[in-house]
Amino acid sequence: MQNLKLKAGEPFPHIEIKAQDGRLIPLVKVDPQAELGKWTLVVVYRGQHCPICLKYLNELELFTGRLGALNIDIVAVSADNKQQLEQFKVNGLDTSFPIALELQLEDMKKLGLYISEPTGGAETDHLFAEPGLFLVNPKGETTMIEIANAPFIRPNIDQFVTGLEFALENSYPTRGTHSY
Repeated sequence: MQNLKLKAGEPFPHIEIKAQDGRLIPLVKVDPQAELGKWTLVVVYRGQHCPICLKYLNELELFTGRLGALNIDIVAVSADNKQQLEQFKVNGLDTSFPIALELQLEDMKKLGLYISEPTGGAETDHLFAEPGLFLVNPKGETTMIEIANAPFIRPNIDQFVTGLEFALENSYPTRGTHSY
């Protein structure tokens, strides 16, 4: 059965994930009354076995100031457990934004992510999501979506953040909402 595609403009699904301290927390905090509240950029990465994810997340860290100026919080998440995240840090992960744990298969499906099986022990020991980016406005509506089925298909971060600056400064509408 194929995953359902999350549509632009729809509410971001309620998903609870594990924080690094073990607490269950919402992946995106929503305040339907907040016009000027925080936006959330959800970055789904494959896991600690992925050197491209390591490079991408560390590069994203370089843009936290620009994203913060836009009132955008970042949260990254994968299906990895705490031990795998600790190994990712040993391998060089160095970010200030939260990294969440144990994204569940049913939640990967809710997001419409491509899901892969490990090819062997060198990769990981569990199913994992391929990359995805979701920009969620303060009301909890998904305004931008990028989903890939391979680790090397991701938006250039500088171009993406520059686009976000333009979009938010110019009240750019949510695109791709036409139903057919």
